[in-house]
Amino acid sequence: MIRMFLILAAIFVGLDSVSQGSELPTLRVMTLNLYHGGTRLGQPLSQTVKAVNAAKADVVGLQETESGNGDSSIQLAKMLKWHCFSQGGRTSVISKYPIVGNTPAKWGVHIQLPDKTVVHVYNAHFHYVPYQPYQLANIPYGDFPFITTEKEAIHWANEARGGQVTRMLSELTVSLKSGVPCFLTGDFNEPSHQDWTTAVADKGHVPIKVAYPTTSRITKVGMVDGFRAAHHDPLLKTGWTWTPTTKSTDPDDRHDRIDYVLSSLPSNSVKFAGVVGESKENADIVVSPWPTDHRGVVVEYQLNKKP
Repeated sequence: MIRMFLILAAIFVGLDSVSQGSELPTLRVMTLNLYHGGTRLGQPLSQTVKAVNAAKADVVGLQETESGNGDSSIQLAKMLKWHCFSQGGRTSVISKYPIVGNTPAKWGVHIQLPDKTVVHVYNAHFHYVPYQPYQLANIPYGDFPFITTEKEAIHWANEARGGQVTRMLSELTVSLKSGVPCFLTGDFNEPSHQDWTTAVADKGHVPIKVAYPTTSRITKVGMVDGFRAAHHDPLLKTGWTWTPTTKSTDPDDRHDRIDYVLSSLPSNSVKFAGVVGESKENADIVVSPWPTDHRGVVVEYQLNKKP
């Protein structure tokens, strides 16, 4: 009887371990523009640490990492006891897991997960002017003309960011061809073609439909916008990341979604996608006071998920 009990117990323990072992691993990827190193709005860098912890992020792509005290990404990594890779151009990737390599031009880093899987995480901060939403809204911002058509918006977007996108894609496409899971974080300084649609324009939420080229080009090579994978309808979930420093009704500003987390994984691998910011009205994860002029975005992925 005792022997039978031990056999049954062993079977149940084995089944339980198989069940736990069969659970697919997850990865939470975040993007965050620090706004001149995270202290420009008067908050200590510890407030940015709170934002990363509240998002339960494993990897964060950072933009505008410089401050009067040096590279804030290095300080943040030390405070979190994480790894850090400074890409240059005031961008960095910080990671809970070891950073074991990088692409030649430093657009991407190689991160080794606990199960020894290596993923490639890219991070970008594309140029901020000319900014088409302001051009279309007749809001002065740099010495650029106001515009009225989709064709003009696409032209100026390409003028501003097209070269950077081409250079980033030259490395990203190599990673994609290798079959390695790829992620891309960034402040694109450009709305999404998935947001400025005809349906959204018809409701008056954007002035006109614009097939913005940056997100169009990146999704065409196989990258999936994590936020839009989870929240398909931009009329129901705007996901605005720009900007918590003004009201959405401010006539001298225009709020939009310009910060992104994308991946090469299928849409159904997204378990959660949300905005990290200053209030329940504008964010899914709230940290107050909020330390920067952009809201962050965090996406949780289930790895090895089949389409």
